[in-house]
Amino acid sequence: MPNEENTEITKSSISNATSYEEIGEFWDEHDTADYWEQTYPVEFTINLGPKSQVTYYGIDKSLSEKISAVAQQKGISAETLLNLWVQEKLQEERV
Repeated sequence: MPNEENTEITKSSISNATSYEEIGEFWDEHDTADYWEQTYPVEFTINLGPKSQVTYYGIDKSLSEKISAVAQQKGISAETLLNLWVQEKLQEERV
């Protein structure tokens, strides 16, 4: 498995796997409790990428409910739906 210090593939310390797929297969068939004594704490950082700046605008409650209903029908968040709609409208206006 690749890591920060060494980009070559190495074996997982518990499963002896050499790929993420093999590690997944191992843990699908084994219980962590059986290997707990072989584990150790680690620290890591998750980089979520650049944060976008958010600006909030007030929306009438009845409009908000309608937006939420449409978003739910489309299987997306209300925030995503609003961003898509605003982008479309701004393209129409060529702003």
